[in-house]
Amino acid sequence: MKPSAATPLPPVDAAPDLTGRRVLITGAGNGLGRAMSLAAATAGATVVLLERSVPAAEAVYDEIEAVGGPQPAIYPMDLAGAGPDDYAELADRLRDGIGGLDALVLNAAELGKPAPLQHYLPQAWLRTLHVNVNAPFLLLQTCLPLLQATPSPRVLFISDEAGRAGVPFMGAYGVSKWALEGLMFTLAAELPDDSPLRLASVDPGPMHTMLRRQAYAAEDPDGLPLPESVARRLLPLLAVEGDIPQAAVYDCAG
Repeated sequence: MKPSAATPLPPVDAAPDLTGRRVLITGAGNGLGRAMSLAAATAGATVVLLERSVPAAEAVYDEIEAVGGPQPAIYPMDLAGAGPDDYAELADRLRDGIGGLDALVLNAAELGKPAPLQHYLPQAWLRTLHVNVNAPFLLLQTCLPLLQATPSPRVLFISDEAGRAGVPFMGAYGVSKWALEGLMFTLAAELPDDSPLRLASVDPGPMHTMLRRQAYAAEDPDGLPLPESVARRLLPLLAVEGDIPQAAVYDCAG
């Protein structure tokens, strides 16, 4: 399957109904992950908050309870140190704890140390690729049986402009986002035509987040969209209804 040009995601007037949907979101403690968790829970989904920082996950848990969403679950995991056995255990816990999985949001990302490739620190390179590429692969591999056991499974890959065009000095982060999109299209090419699994890669664009501040420290963040506004536009990609291609590339431009 060949990558296609990105399709702009339209604004959303009303959130889709995600009642009964079980959604695992990585990096759920802040930024877009937090916003997606709150939006999905408010729409009725049972959200699994995968996050390395337990206090951050607990804060999101409390926010979800405050808005009356279904009781979420916290799954502490540091993707930088997790190995295959840890992901196998996660899949078992999802099966035993909530009965399966309907949607997976691959949001967690490591920025690394922006620098020219010639001077890029090898350890920063290895860590960034492990978190941004190896972890999504292992999550997909272990969660696919759970997803394929449901009638309308979805996987959302959070991409970046740096994964669609060469951006100087973004180093391992930019390369990892190219790889993340490659992971999606490779999986799509292996799916049978009648598979109900739907895959979507989204470049959310610049947002008022900690990751953005780390990457562009001199930028004035006040005019940037809040992650909550972006999360609302992503929710339909997790819903059952809608005519969604088997694999598609989107952005939040406009």
